[in-house]
Amino acid sequence: MKTTILDKADLSKIKNLEFGGIDSTDYPDFCDAHIVAATWDDGRDLTEAELDTLNWDHSDFVYEKLMKHLY
Repeated sequence: MKTTILDKADLSKIKNLEFGGIDSTDYPDFCDAHIVAATWDDGRDLTEAELDTLNWDHSDFVYEKLMKHLY
């Protein structure tokens, strides 16, 4: 699988996040939660490679958006 690079500017363009792996017994860490789908602000879906990069390399972004999603 091809690795993609997302910079901080790219993150602000990601919309419509859908999460998977949310386990309430793992509060407050939610270490298994991850983004399973999202779109760019132009409406294009993120690719699997982009989702992998987002979840692995930008876990702080994922956690921040998860907290907004849950609370």
